[in-house]
Amino acid sequence: MQFAKEQLSPEMLLLSFIYLVGAVSVVLIVLALCFVDSGLVRRKNMLDTWIAKILAALIAGGGTMVAGIGIWNWQFNEAFGVHEPLWQALKDWWLGGQFLTHYSGQLAFEKLPEADVQQVFAAFFITFSLGTLALIHTGAMERMRHKPLYVMALVIGLVLSPLVAYLNWGPVGPLSNHGTHDFDGVFPLYIFAGTWVAVLSWRLGPRLGAFKPHPSGTKPVGNNIALVGAGVLLIMFALPFIAVASTWIAPEEGFFGISFTNTGIGIILENIFCAYIGGAVAGGFIAYRRKEAQWALLGPLAGAVICGTMLDVGMPWVVFLVSLAGPFVALGTANLTVKLGIDEPKVLPLALGPGVVGALLCGFLYWGTKTGGYPGLEGAYALQHAEITPWWQLAGIVSTMLIAAIPCLLICLAFERTGGLRITEEQELVGLDQTYWGIDNYGEEPPLAIGAPAPPIADSPPPVATT
Repeated sequence: MQFAKEQLSPEMLLLSFIYLVGAVSVVLIVLALCFVDSGLVRRKNMLDTWIAKILAALIAGGGTMVAGIGIWNWQFNEAFGVHEPLWQALKDWWLGGQFLTHYSGQLAFEKLPEADVQQVFAAFFITFSLGTLALIHTGAMERMRHKPLYVMALVIGLVLSPLVAYLNWGPVGPLSNHGTHDFDGVFPLYIFAGTWVAVLSWRLGPRLGAFKPHPSGTKPVGNNIALVGAGVLLIMFALPFIAVASTWIAPEEGFFGISFTNTGIGIILENIFCAYIGGAVAGGFIAYRRKEAQWALLGPLAGAVICGTMLDVGMPWVVFLVSLAGPFVALGTANLTVKLGIDEPKVLPLALGPGVVGALLCGFLYWGTKTGGYPGLEGAYALQHAEITPWWQLAGIVSTMLIAAIPCLLICLAFERTGGLRITEEQELVGLDQTYWGIDNYGEEPPLAIGAPAPPIADSPPPVATT
């Protein structure tokens, strides 16, 4: 058997390792969101929160392995003039396709250059679907049935999230090749997930006791908000590795963002930490002013999201100033959702609001920055033939929101008419740990059986016995 030794140069192995670290770092994001949710849900739902999030995330990743990788690579087949570009991409990159079933030494360099690098990047792309579903589950906690969640996970991972990435995240997609600019996955992750959660939360309705008192006295109050801090630090640890993996590294040509913008690893890292710091400053101000601790914990993330599209092209001082607006945009989004009667205090304020505003700001602040295309190509796909503009940013936002909102609404309506989208009121009172798994995760009290009356809610703690 002929061995393609040029696929295994030290340079190829180093690049593979960079994308490998990026892939596992997205898994850390899923872990981080589990911690965040654990702090914000009621104790009776903690075990189910971990189980549902992990399963939904992996189902989405499985869908991406089947077809999603091919959908994203469709853009490159179009740029290189491959016959039947979508069909060929699906055949090559599906779970049983030639590019995912041969190790690099079996693939001629001319057939798939840098095979190991591209295969590891495919795994990195799969983890994006994990992160997207973990975020969507966060917006539907404590009241959504598992079956519709898993169906949504499969559809999103199989088609929808990769389709948004094909359009907006990459160098030669239909929108990114004209100037729509993303760097850190703001379109396929934050804006897509935020839009999906907006529709899903509307159809699910608020949790019992969220906006008006419930006869049982139940309220959706987190059991340990301090756990949010652990989740935030994990995300802050993971994001720099994900950002570095969202690049093209060509030692003989340069270091580029995912849409082939000129950038550098040093600038990217400086920008990320400037975004953290600005978000923390503004979030801390809001927290102390309103006496709401969650803003101090979530402020750095709001700063990172609002700057996500510009981390490769921005200058640190600009990113810092923009990040100061992140928590205020998040606060405004949170207030708007409450006025609209939508019970979703996390994903919409942190992902959708800052994601949309940041994408538009990138279009204005870095208007004219060269982007798009691919090295060695000419004409419509020539390297950096396009420019970042506000209207192409808006086109990316609108396309992403439509791809998320319409399928989400259709799936919700289908389940509302058949098996149901939301758990029953009785199940919500008992808790999802007991409903789905028949156990009390903490083991402190006997499990409350479904159908039994909810325990009375004490207005004050019982008196302490004295001697």
